[in-house]
Amino acid sequence: MHAEIYTDGVDEVTIGGAIVRVDLFSLSPTERDANNAPKKVFRQRLIFSAESFANSVEVMQNALQGLVDAGVVQRNRPRPPMTPPQAAARVESSSSVSDSSRSPNVSTNFR
Repeated sequence: MHAEIYTDGVDEVTIGGAIVRVDLFSLSPTERDANNAPKKVFRQRLIFSAESFANSVEVMQNALQGLVDAGVVQRNRPRPPMTPPQAAARVESSSSVSDSSRSPNVSTNFR
């Protein structure tokens, strides 16, 4: 039997030379942050060569497209480029409204 690892998402990707490190996290069942949301807890690190990472990204993009096509997830529209502070405040306030309707346990990878 092969060990399986559950992850709530990717926390950080670090590139050093031709090596790519991908840190996976899970949401803590017991620890909470200041907003009472579960804290991210490091679980596992994936280490790729640059070439194998590039191939993996292509495989994941294909899987994501299959999920989008099946209606399981919706792609977010790209955010507009940086704007002056006055305009940025308006953009932030409108985006926080949509995030407030989401559960705090939703993965940040799909926001």
